[in-house]
This record gives sequence, C-alpha cells and structure tokens, in this order.
Amino acid sequence: MNYREWYEKGKMALTEAGVEEAGLEARLLLEHVCATNRNDLLAHGDREVLPEQETRYLSLLKSRARRIPLQHLTGVQDFMGLEFDVNEHVLIPRQDTEILVEEALRELRDGMDILDMCTGSGCILISLLRYSNDCTGLGVDISEEALSVAEGNARKLLAPDCQARFIKSDLFGEVDGMYDMIVSNPPYIPSGVIGSLMPEVREHEPLGALDGREDGLWFYRRITGECRKYLKPGGMLFYEIGYDQGASVSEILSGEGFGEIQVTKDYAGLDRVVSGTLRHR
Repeated sequence: MNYREWYEKGKMALTEAGVEEAGLEARLLLEHVCATNRNDLLAHGDREVLPEQETRYLSLLKSRARRIPLQHLTGVQDFMGLEFDVNEHVLIPRQDTEILVEEALRELRDGMDILDMCTGSGCILISLLRYSNDCTGLGVDISEEALSVAEGNARKLLAPDCQARFIKSDLFGEVDGMYDMIVSNPPYIPSGVIGSLMPEVREHEPLGALDGREDGLWFYRRITGECRKYLKPGGMLFYEIGYDQGASVSEILSGEGFGEIQVTKDYAGLDRVVSGTLRHR
C-alpha cells in the first residue's frame, strides 16, 4: 500500500478504537514513522512506504488503540511554538496551559527571577525563559523522573548561558532565595473525579501530577500559604486552575494577602488562570 492508503487504514483503525481525533492522529503517527510532514499526504500520497515503516506504523496504531497517548508514542509535544520531549513521568503539555504562560509573559520584565512550582516537563518555565531576556528560573518537582525530563528540555530548548536550574523538593522544602514571580500548574483534580477521566489521562499520566486531594484545592492552599517567604513584595503568583475553581482559588489568594486578583479565561471561555500580586508588608 502507498502512503495515502496507509493513512486511511490507520484512520479506520483508530476510529474503530474510539479515538476522538482518529484522522489527525493517524496522520501524525504516519509522519512520525516516515519522517514526513502534513504536505506529504496531499502532495505525495502515492509514495511507497518501506516495509520497516509499515511494521512500525502498525505497532504504533495498536498502542494508540489501547489508549496510550499519542505523545507517549512520538515522545514529543508542541507547546508555545516549541517541541518538548515528554514521557509517562510528566503531564503532557496542553494548549490550556499556554494561557498561563501568556498571562505571565505580560508581567515578566527583563532580569526577573522566576520559580516554577510542580514543573513537570519544564514547559512553563522554559517557555518563559525562552521568550524573555536575562531572566533566571528555578523549576521544582518532587519527581526525579520528571526533573530529568525538564533538564533535558532545558538543554534542548534554551541557550547554554540561560540560567535555569531544577531541584527535587516537596513544594518549598528545599527552595531558597526570593523570586519576582511564582508560576504553577499544580495537581487540581479532586480525587473522586480521577476515575472519570479519559483512559489516556487516568491510566497513563502520572497520578501525582493530577490528584489535588479531596476538593482539588489542597496544593493551592499549601503553595499560597507558604510562598510569601519566597516571593518579593509586589511579586506575582500565577496558577492554572480547573474550569470551576476560579472563585475558590481567588479567595485563597485574597486570604493570604494578595491583591489585584484576576481570573483569566481560556479559548473556550472557561476560567483557566488566577493571578495576584503580593501586597507590601
């Protein structure tokens, strides 16, 4: 079969497996295997696919049909115009999180110090450093495996002289220094909701990066309550939140001495980011 025929076969297989965007993902997997791009399907659909590529494509289709995430099969995910390496130890960067980065970039100034709590793949911190000048950054995570991914992404995507470092810490336990900005996409899904998530998420993404305890707000309370020791007066705190957590997280910030609290919506019109400024003591 030629390239177009293999695409159609892949699309049918993923459709039968209940994959939501079967056509898109069949194309992306084929491009991954054949080192092609989206134009090849239209312009070179009659090209032959090598036997070893056929074997690899069929294997990936079977894995995707078992609901292993596409990004775990290709090993990469685009975020903020950058290609991040990902695996089963980190949350897959999502477009919703780009809203957090965009809001932080509005307030980021040259030379600022940034702390990224629960850094995961490092996509938030690395994007902020990549699109700013002379800023420094610290990424914090409790998972050594996640930190290894973040460090690899930093080497891949940042200039050698960019001051980014990553440490293992249970929240602020090993953190020192003072920061102009703290950003975080903490676990925020209530424990009782985890079981209802898509199988790609509940079965293949790290539970520790998803589970926000009973009401989903545990990490917001902890981080907000402790961050005053590490945030400079007038510094800003930015959170990604769940669609129904805007009011609750805003209340947490207000109760810990933050002002100028804003809730920003995502492209679907849902609450996605809460930010605030630490009032001067």
